[in-house]
Amino acid sequence: MNSKVLERKKLLRAKRKKRIRAKISGTPELPRVSIFRSNAFLSVQAIDDLAGHTLLGLHGKKLGLKSNRESAKKLGEAFGAELKEKGITKVVFDRNGYQFHGVVASFADALRDSGIEF
Repeated sequence: MNSKVLERKKLLRAKRKKRIRAKISGTPELPRVSIFRSNAFLSVQAIDDLAGHTLLGLHGKKLGLKSNRESAKKLGEAFGAELKEKGITKVVFDRNGYQFHGVVASFADALRDSGIEF
């Protein structure tokens, strides 16, 4: 791809991310769940924005998962189980500027199926 095309894609994602983050925020009782996807792996965090720290985080590489829909489901189930262990049942979902389809949607569906509400 042309470098200008990649720059434009990065810029548009940054604008979407900023627009989303202006509307949502996490608290200790209702943390923000932010997903990051690269070409190789997925990463997810539960964040308390008031204190400015991460409550819980998982990385697909540590679990031996790739960046595909099946791995996103497994990561969502594992993350949901860890959230429940910490006593968190409701979250605010931050898609981090990515479109809500494919890997991001698979993760969100698995998180909902594990009993986490958002």
